[in-house]
Amino acid sequence: MELPFALDLKGKTAVVTGGGGVLCGMFAKALGQCGAKVAVLDLNLERAQAVADEIKADGGTAKGYATNVLEIDELQKVRAAVEADFGVCDILVNGAGGNHPKGTTTKDYLMPEDIKGNEEIMTFFDLDPKGVEFVFNLNFLGTLLPTQVFAKAMAERGQGNIINISSMNAFCPLTRIPAYSGAKAAVSNFTQWLAVHFSKVGIRVNAIAPGFFITNQNRSLLIQEDGSYSARAQKILSQTPMDRFGEAEELLGTLLFLVNEKASGFVNGVVVPVDGGFAAYSGV
Repeated sequence: MELPFALDLKGKTAVVTGGGGVLCGMFAKALGQCGAKVAVLDLNLERAQAVADEIKADGGTAKGYATNVLEIDELQKVRAAVEADFGVCDILVNGAGGNHPKGTTTKDYLMPEDIKGNEEIMTFFDLDPKGVEFVFNLNFLGTLLPTQVFAKAMAERGQGNIINISSMNAFCPLTRIPAYSGAKAAVSNFTQWLAVHFSKVGIRVNAIAPGFFITNQNRSLLIQEDGSYSARAQKILSQTPMDRFGEAEELLGTLLFLVNEKASGFVNGVVVPVDGGFAAYSGV
């Protein structure tokens, strides 16, 4: 993987939640390439360790840890293990997140004929509170709890860097996914709140808001079995001036900029869109 620019993170410890996924796995590998010792946290230990093994094969230092970001006791145990292995966390990337079918409507719009109910579709009125709760917890509490656990040592030392992962949904909600859109809006708001709250103890907090990138979570929604784009994918591309999906590596410049104290030391509380012009396009 080719980095957009050189950055020396030797001596730093980076913790990446959701590190077994496509985007956050790439973040973990980029930080490892820059010399950071990387703790790859994921609910799935096999995926976390696979990313860590790639970092080590490239000459870096890393280890995978099985972690449920919604269990604070588990997070505290992992923090102790990370500190024993690599030292105190300097950079925290809160990447754990995702959606759930029970927090998703079937159609873009509620039509009059849908109001009485149809077993084949899920309307707004059919959304499962538990599904919505799961999405909010995974994205919002899954950002808040790791920050509580890993940022305390940062505050005690008077330095640290936190990168949250928001979404373009936070700026303008997409159809069908109210729970995910609302949860990512909460992450953006929390990023701003936390940046102010931590401003006197030397911790910067910013977020990246990716536009549309094909990942393991959304691949089946965007790519059909024959390899062609789905109708939803085509609709996304019609509203993206660059007329394509992003490549995961195209997020790296923003990540490395935000973790670079010399380049972005006065950047705090921002949510950076990386969306190919999606938010700028009015549709006309």
